[in-house]
Amino acid sequence: MRFDSVNYETQGSTAIITFDEPDKLNALSKGILSGFCKALDQARDDDNIRVIVLTGAGEKSFCAGADISGFEFTPTYAKNFIDKVLDILALPEQINKPVIAAVNGYAFGGGFEISIACDFIIASERAVFSVPEIQLGLLPGFAIARLNKLIGRQQAKYISMTGVKLSPEEAKDMGLILKVVPHDQLLQEAFALADELASKPQMAIRYAKSIYNRELGGDDLTYAKDAMPFLLLDEDTKEGITAFREKRKPVFK
Repeated sequence: MRFDSVNYETQGSTAIITFDEPDKLNALSKGILSGFCKALDQARDDDNIRVIVLTGAGEKSFCAGADISGFEFTPTYAKNFIDKVLDILALPEQINKPVIAAVNGYAFGGGFEISIACDFIIASERAVFSVPEIQLGLLPGFAIARLNKLIGRQQAKYISMTGVKLSPEEAKDMGLILKVVPHDQLLQEAFALADELASKPQMAIRYAKSIYNRELGGDDLTYAKDAMPFLLLDEDTKEGITAFREKRKPVFK
């Protein structure tokens, strides 16, 4: 089954959702964003599905972040864009079934944020984690709203304020991911965890997810939504995005 640019398959009680634009490094295009929403709806509404595995097509990338090629610098566009994207990034938290991110390569920007919205992250030895938005004059709104509680304030600031690229081993040492596995065993490991979760009493699993996620709260995400449109209209951000499109180093004021 296919929803726009996202593939949807089932294996027993597990749904496998695959971002499928490998030629674009599975960036968050309109097709991937809309397909992701539809695929999660399908998994949520199917009573036979107990666990969801999320991954990316191809050998290089899980998800390389937002596709900003069509971005417009207007207040209305900026506000609508941010609200929509942040709401979509949060969907794995909100669905009442466990979601496992099987990160097979680059998890940059929005791809990083989708992964940390999942309940578990299993990473290939080839995975790379980064929120490089600062290099565009932006901030990773969802990551800022969540990383404090996941890995602590200093590590969260370090990741979001520098745009550093983390190896899977570094991400594991921070407590960001569950395990690092050989690339050719990634899906096997993800399915093994999915089977383990599916074998447990599902009411207890769903309550556990709800209780753990309750402490995440919503205020931080609201603040991020409020701040991001201002950043998107800042001159440094315009320069950062323009420089990215033109493949040159930005000159910030």
